[in-house]
Amino acid sequence: MIETKRLIIREMVQSDYDALCGILCDEEVMRAAYESAFTLEQAQSWLNRHLKRYEEYGFGLWAVVLKETNEMMGQCGLTMQGWREKEILEIGFLFQKAYWHKGYATEAAIACKEYAFSVLNANRVYSIIRDTNIAAQKVAVRNGMNIIDKDTKNFRNIDMDFFLYSAENPSRMEQ
Repeated sequence: MIETKRLIIREMVQSDYDALCGILCDEEVMRAAYESAFTLEQAQSWLNRHLKRYEEYGFGLWAVVLKETNEMMGQCGLTMQGWREKEILEIGFLFQKAYWHKGYATEAAIACKEYAFSVLNANRVYSIIRDTNIAAQKVAVRNGMNIIDKDTKNFRNIDMDFFLYSAENPSRMEQ
């Protein structure tokens, strides 16, 4: 689907479930984004939701596979998310902690932004990132994004503060 120097980004399939659980069911990984790990059932529901998104939108969070080992080490992609009563095109990402701080999230996020601009012809992309998730904020900045808003969202009955990062499609910018 999308290929970068080190990564293959493709649709997830049911056989990715175990690798996905290595991300979603890891307490440390999930604390940064969602405060706590998912259960096995929540991980399956997450996978099912993205399989439906592929059918409905033609995109969703995709498997990020390391070319060198053919291992699914994370997920990154595009989803429609709610922000202040609007639906926005978001670049989201989650990676196994063994692959943190190696540039993979940035590489995948940049590829997803380019896909949104060149294939989907999107005017703008966003990333919704917790105010406490400094590493993800750095990925957004390296992806050419700036903070444009802040809001509190409730996820799993916990109020969390989020920054809204955004980047505009340079080929669609008004002159």
